[in-house]
Amino acid sequence: MSIEINNESGVEVREEELVKLVRHILGQMHVHPETEVSIIMADVENMEKLHIEWMDEPGPTDVLSFPMDELRPGTADAATPAGLLGDIVLCPAVAQEQAVAAGHSMEEELLLLTTHGVLHLLGYDHAEPDEKEEMFALQRELLSGYLGREAPRETMQ
Repeated sequence: MSIEINNESGVEVREEELVKLVRHILGQMHVHPETEVSIIMADVENMEKLHIEWMDEPGPTDVLSFPMDELRPGTADAATPAGLLGDIVLCPAVAQEQAVAAGHSMEEELLLLTTHGVLHLLGYDHAEPDEKEEMFALQRELLSGYLGREAPRETMQ
């Protein structure tokens, strides 16, 4: 599995923890071990530009996902084919604000946002109430399994 991280945010982030989390999630979702994922840490200014350009919404956001090969979760009997899963863009400054509001650490918030981003790359969405329920339940399950304890509550914008 190729998981590349590019930190352009100016904020120190425990990158190895994010790589381990993504490996855990992709393993649990039966994604081919040769799949590629990129994680970019953006500063507030660049995240705001991306948010406006791609979502047509003002201000910075916490996480954006850009799927590439439209891979979907596999099964224990049939993993997804190898491919380029896509890019996740995180904004540590926004994550820090959300973490303070939620009463947990920025690291926990980044783990939550990364999990959320990976699920978007795998085709999950939360536009409709039933989709949101499914995605957020899976997000909690995956992150709790990784942490070995209850996952922090969602604070995403």
